[in-house]
Amino acid sequence: MTARQTFRRWGFKMKVRFGTIWGLYCVYTFFGLTIISPAIAAPVNITEDMPYVDIVIKGRTYRIDRIQDNNHKLTNSYAKTSRPCPPFCIHPIKAAEGVTTVGELELIRFLKEKVETGKGVLVDARIPAFYEKGTIPGSVNIPFTLFSQKKNAYLGKIFRVLGATKNIDGTWDFSNVVSLLLYCNGPWCDQSPKAIRALIAAGYPRNKLFYYRGGMQSWQALGLTTIVPKTTN
Repeated sequence: MTARQTFRRWGFKMKVRFGTIWGLYCVYTFFGLTIISPAIAAPVNITEDMPYVDIVIKGRTYRIDRIQDNNHKLTNSYAKTSRPCPPFCIHPIKAAEGVTTVGELELIRFLKEKVETGKGVLVDARIPAFYEKGTIPGSVNIPFTLFSQKKNAYLGKIFRVLGATKNIDGTWDFSNVVSLLLYCNGPWCDQSPKAIRALIAAGYPRNKLFYYRGGMQSWQALGLTTIVPKTTN
């Protein structure tokens, strides 16, 4: 058999095999059968060895995990890529010098190690209209405007709850305050950076402040748990 005849024979066999595979595919498609793909049913963990995290705050248990639908996509306002700048400009990685910027895993660790033990507060610094639509479990809504307003009747109460005491001369002693981790809508939102700068101006220790720059947009883009808080009228 010549080389030409051999190649012709191989070509015929390849055509037959390809035709067989294509035929099977058409049969599966016609009868609505699904060709198994490992990605479709793959579990979506937080990390390789962390499928979820349970946190207990004031007797209530929250489970933080990720949406398990591998085809899930955002359809709310956080799917939007372009907002007018100004005012919605991209913020630096640091909200202020001496303030630590964190990601999702550090935020979850903060919930476990600080919030759950009463040593820290996760602050949703957005205005209530945003907070009421959905927030990160374990968050407390303290709008950035409360920190920014100098003549604010609630500011003193907030500082006291956070562990500050007032000196005789009217200044605040922040020696024993809890750690705060603040966030807002995302890297383009200035609500939590403004709150952080106002806290620093008031004397809050920088090493007790943390900034989750990704905010709600990054949190939801990763399919992490959000809750709609209970509000009282």
